[in-house]
Amino acid sequence: MAEIKWTVEGRRFRNAEEYQAALRDKELIDSITGSLKLDNPKDVEILYYKLKEGHYTFESIVGRQFDDNVYELYQRIKQQEEQAEEKKAARKEKRKQQIQKLEKMVTSPRKQRKLENRTKLEDFDKDMQQQIIEVLKKKERKRKVLVAVCMFLCIVSFGYLGAYYQVSAKSAREFEELSALKEAGARGANSGNKKVEIHLTDKDASLPDILPEYEKIHQKNQKLIGWVKIDDTIIDYPVMQTVNNEYYLDHNFNQEEDRNGCIFLDYQCDVVKGCDNMILYGHHMKSGKMFGTLNKYSEEAYYEEHPVIQFDTIYEKGKYQVMYVFRSKVYSEEDVTFKYYQFINAASEMEFNSYLNEMAELSLYDTGVTASYGDKLLTLSTCDYQEKKGRFVVVAKKIR
Repeated sequence: MAEIKWTVEGRRFRNAEEYQAALRDKELIDSITGSLKLDNPKDVEILYYKLKEGHYTFESIVGRQFDDNVYELYQRIKQQEEQAEEKKAARKEKRKQQIQKLEKMVTSPRKQRKLENRTKLEDFDKDMQQQIIEVLKKKERKRKVLVAVCMFLCIVSFGYLGAYYQVSAKSAREFEELSALKEAGARGANSGNKKVEIHLTDKDASLPDILPEYEKIHQKNQKLIGWVKIDDTIIDYPVMQTVNNEYYLDHNFNQEEDRNGCIFLDYQCDVVKGCDNMILYGHHMKSGKMFGTLNKYSEEAYYEEHPVIQFDTIYEKGKYQVMYVFRSKVYSEEDVTFKYYQFINAASEMEFNSYLNEMAELSLYDTGVTASYGDKLLTLSTCDYQEKKGRFVVVAKKIR
């Protein structure tokens, strides 16, 4: 299979200049990770300060993504170190209190008034000496166990950080492979190759033919339902759909556990029969992965640079123009208010217009784009950390 042109680490570039910059960044990253190990906290700290002080200069999103990953690793390590220090201080204070308690137990009333003059063990009878020794041995055993547990937890934590980076790198390679399959299928269709017809049936009803670029990807995982892409951004991912909105919160395309999850379509949406509003969900990862950069649409200037979202189902291509950008939240069932995530189909034109009015009132700015009953909408939803259960939402109208 031919390699995809101008693709590095799962990201495609518009021209040779950007592609060459990404290749230089990848070469620099490989040289860095060859000498510094990202599963070693000391190496991560060294690399963090080198990046902060400008020892390395990146030219593309590939380098900036690596910079973000190192920042995230460093912050987690510092947080764990702070927690370890807090536990150490707590243990020290507890030990101090225990010593003071023991001193009161083993000192005479006269010497309690002069704590600097400690009572010797020999001042007690043999039975009391044995009891004191047993208490001290028990405390020492507990201390050793606690130290061993803490060391084990530190080893596990550092191992997790290393594993997380490896999983992230593996995930990037997998998306690159999927993109290559997608592009190869598209080139095959454009070059006049015979289209493979796939007819799946459900209660004797034939589904549409799968677009050539998605056939091989669909064969790898039949939960694939489409692909979402925003030009000149990191958002360029397969879209999954299953019988609930839970599975792909913590599973990747290969159905492995992965806290990045996948972009997925609301289980109530139907890409064959169609619906008024397709809702896509994705995590807001601090690394920028998935919908981690979606909240950049809060700035009108960013919208003006990225007004179009491409969302293909596996059966049909589609382009959508951004209409509304707003913040909302997940409400309780008892709350009587507009819940954007319940808008899949409108029962009437009046209800459709009512939904649009609600979103227009919430929108952070006026794009000038409107929709009419019968238009098809696309909603992108991710977490928003400005409030508890907050959500950041971008709504677009299909234009072709």
